Amino acid sequence: MQVKDTLTSLSRVLTLSGNEGANKVFIDIILREDIPIICINKSSKKKRLMPFKVLNDNKENFWEHGSVWEYYLSEEYVKKIHEIANDTSGVWNKKHDAKKEDIDIEDSGQNSYGSDYQHYADMTNEERIECLNNDKKRLNDLLSQKNRDESAITEALVDTTKDAAMINHAALEEALHLADDEAKKLTQEMVDSTNEMVKSSAQLLSEDVLNNELMNALVEKSNGTIVQHMTRVYLNGISFLTFYNNLVSTSSAIQKLRILFQKKFRKMYHTLLPHLPVDSINLERVFYGGMRAITPDLYFKWAVGFLIHDIGKASAVEYHEGGGNYDRSIVIDHVKQGYRAIMTKTNYPMEASLITGYHHEYYGDSAGYGYFRAYLQQYKKVNPAAKQDYCITYELEPILDYQALAYFPAKVLEIIDVYDSLTDPNRVYKKPMAPMEALDMMRHEFVEKHLKIDPILFYIFELYIKEQQEKQ
Repeated sequence: MQVKDTLTSLSRVLTLSGNEGANKVFIDIILREDIPIICINKSSKKKRLMPFKVLNDNKENFWEHGSVWEYYLSEEYVKKIHEIANDTSGVWNKKHDAKKEDIDIEDSGQNSYGSDYQHYADMTNEERIECLNNDKKRLNDLLSQKNRDESAITEALVDTTKDAAMINHAALEEALHLADDEAKKLTQEMVDSTNEMVKSSAQLLSEDVLNNELMNALVEKSNGTIVQHMTRVYLNGISFLTFYNNLVSTSSAIQKLRILFQKKFRKMYHTLLPHLPVDSINLERVFYGGMRAITPDLYFKWAVGFLIHDIGKASAVEYHEGGGNYDRSIVIDHVKQGYRAIMTKTNYPMEASLITGYHHEYYGDSAGYGYFRAYLQQYKKVNPAAKQDYCITYELEPILDYQALAYFPAKVLEIIDVYDSLTDPNRVYKKPMAPMEALDMMRHEFVEKHLKIDPILFYIFELYIKEQQEKQ
């Protein structure tokens, strides 16, 4: 099938008649709907899919300067853009006004975000920055102490995580009403302060001082179920990354995994990479570039992603199946809404955006959802012979180029997210599971019965939880 028969030039779509500049309405729709751009190298004819925002942030109006690459939209997306534009009353003459419904946030922020939310919503931008900076100082003071109080550290970690989650949610609610550039200016100080606070928080967590029993008791003092979940997932997520780094930094652990791989894991991963000979499936095929420790730069970027991963969750929606307010379509949409908000309204690193958008993919299983599977399907239409030769990547490039099936921090977050949901004391319609019971259930339902979470990462997570239980 020829490119010209299936694709439309991006320049043609975005240039107003009479060459009167770019069609801002169409650009806004592309950003809001996360419509992928098809990039074709003029010389090699190599094709790739990229987010419009990434390309335009690198070079404004990039489609007008295609010396190396040509840019296209699929016909179905061109049709979708026109339909959205035509269905929006007055869209041609009105500046885009993002609505609160875009991120499904209730005015009060009550219910799942708790009664404390209004306090953060009423803060001025300066007060929020001051709060985050004070939290950073509180954490740094603890870092500077030689003899540290475990209880004080855990309490500080819980309090500062809650502050950061609530402040980011409240700020994004406001930013949705602004144009992208204006929103980024509004949130820039918050982004900077959150990044700094997370570094201090992650440093404390990297020293393995988190008391899980005390953390759970402190977290439950908050009456907002979503903020409780976000706090637990963030703290356990960073603690797990530290455990993972300590484990894989020893050659004996990697060697043990290599021995275990053939007996326990090879057949599982072959179902994900069926086009490769089974004997060629090894750790280097599972982990792009080989299994290794996480660099400090990625560690802190992922920490931010863990903190804000559920920023798009609605306050009045039941997230436990079985409730009268449970709506799967809205539950699925929280991933898209959070991803869009972070990508278009803030300057958080792209790693954080992808963690938000990709943390429910489940290796393409029908129970999962997210942006990656839609992007991958579109990529395969453009490149029908393309295959993914790796399961997991630590870096961005292989996931953006569709060389791998999954992004490492998103696969980690999937496991921690599921575990927290099963053990969540706020489960209303099912009894919360004990840690070992939850691990047994996850192994059976999410690995053996349906391969959704990553087997090796889950194996390491089991070791992590068992160590945590032994400490208690």
